Amino acid sequence: MDRSAHLAAVRRGEVGSLHSWELVTAVDGPGTRMTVFLAGCPLRCLYCHNPDTLRMRDGQAVHVDEVLARVARYVPVFRATGGGLTVSGGEPLMQPAFLTRLLEGAKSLGVHTTIDTSGYLGPYASERLLDAVDLVLLDVKSGIPETYREVTGRELQPTFDFGRRLAARGTEIWVRFVLVPGLTDAPENVDAVADYVATLPTVSRVEVLPFHQMGRDKWERLGMDYRLGDTRPPSPELVERVRDQFRSRGLLTY
Repeated sequence: MDRSAHLAAVRRGEVGSLHSWELVTAVDGPGTRMTVFLAGCPLRCLYCHNPDTLRMRDGQAVHVDEVLARVARYVPVFRATGGGLTVSGGEPLMQPAFLTRLLEGAKSLGVHTTIDTSGYLGPYASERLLDAVDLVLLDVKSGIPETYREVTGRELQPTFDFGRRLAARGTEIWVRFVLVPGLTDAPENVDAVADYVATLPTVSRVEVLPFHQMGRDKWERLGMDYRLGDTRPPSPELVERVRDQFRSRGLLTY
């Protein structure tokens, strides 16, 4: 289609920018998941392990029906394992119209739906979109605004607001917190995250994700400045200390 027709299809949510997809188990939600990675993200996290998903223009244009046809192939697997579709990125809320159509299409197939989001673009998530979401993987990257700004280049408040909105409407949440030594590991920062999460009654689990260097090569290939080259993964003792900070609030934590 020509450019004007393409843009019209994007506005209608019929066409989106797709980076990649994969079939995984015990990651990105319950059961076996088809995880779709959309292109585009407003954050610039220092530890991003998918820096090749940051720009929408670097993704591949795809029609929503193409993605749903692929989802349909795995419906028997999803039913057998309690799995479903997870939409990640990048940041899926960068493409709210496309995301809405994709989630609604998956629900029409009887598929469990999940989005993996920072929540920063929560105001762009309509009630219609959220009605088609069974589970939100909410990445709470810091509990202190100054640390959040250092990690992401953006403000923390939209994430907090989005989490409260999800809880108020009864949407299940899994919280994810990336533990980076020297960046997000300060006890007061973890306490601030845990205190916030404890106010959300629909949080069913917390995942503390130890920092790793698996994305470093991508940063180098893209010619991007990677500031965490000398940062080591957290020790087992540090990981347990942080998990215990969440557990002390009565949160099921992994």
